Amino acid sequence: METVKQVAQTFSRLHDQVRSFYFGPAYIPELLSTALLADGHILLEGVPGVAKTTLVKYYSSLIGCDIRRIQFTPDLMPSDITGTMIPTPDFSSKNFLPGPVFTQVLLADEINRAPAKTQAALLEALEERVVTVEGSSFGLSKPFFVLATQNPEESAGTFPLPEATIDRFLLRIKLGYPDQIQELSMIARHHVTPEMPPPLIGADEILAAQRLVESVQVTEPLVRYVLALVRWTRQQPQIDIGASPRAGLALIRAVKAFAAIQGRDYGLPDDVKFLAQAVLGHRIRLSYESEMANVSVSQLITRALEKMELLA
Repeated sequence: METVKQVAQTFSRLHDQVRSFYFGPAYIPELLSTALLADGHILLEGVPGVAKTTLVKYYSSLIGCDIRRIQFTPDLMPSDITGTMIPTPDFSSKNFLPGPVFTQVLLADEINRAPAKTQAALLEALEERVVTVEGSSFGLSKPFFVLATQNPEESAGTFPLPEATIDRFLLRIKLGYPDQIQELSMIARHHVTPEMPPPLIGADEILAAQRLVESVQVTEPLVRYVLALVRWTRQQPQIDIGASPRAGLALIRAVKAFAAIQGRDYGLPDDVKFLAQAVLGHRIRLSYESEMANVSVSQLITRALEKMELLA
């Protein structure tokens, strides 16, 4: 891929293929690709049975990358993710046995069913693309794309993700129940287990597209717009923990990737508005009083976007 127009054309075909299989909101494939091209990760949240895992498997098949799955459970150990050192027969040295994190696409299924110690085993991999075991560091594959699924926190047997972990996910996508027409189409199509599709692209094309995304332009007024939005979340009494500086960087990265998917080499304020909920929603913690008053993070982000428009 040599231009953003080619990126847009390629991923448009990919998104159409996903939509022929996944019967949910039409923008979901674009969000998946936004995180992939921004070299970020995704947290998919929804109740059991809304096709989170199936969506990840189908998308991974289309992008032609190696995929491994970890089923998170309360007894999962950190070494079950990262790997472990195995002594040689004479105990003179140790060899590294890589864990499932050594792949191009990692499906971390029901990540919030494991305790915080195990969840934390992913932290270094998510941020630095390396894994350290017994003092030795091992680099991960490129691309490295984590798609984690989680059930709502009120579900039985779940552990809330620590802020340090959840902040490493570029986007959070909430998947709800399909509408009646979507559900009818899904049942009609998938009462027989479908085959996984052949790849439309490969790892080399993804890496080339990621490099192109780096060249997408964001103007100083757009950066100031993002900064004002992020800082607004830190100044509200309804919010205990506002969006961090990493959140502002994440929003800019997501804007650049989303613009490329649209065939543009520049970001727009409309890109910020489209992505704000997915980028910022999981990085904001409401005050106890706001939760009791049924104030939602989504409402506050919408209010912030409206406030920014008035100041523009």
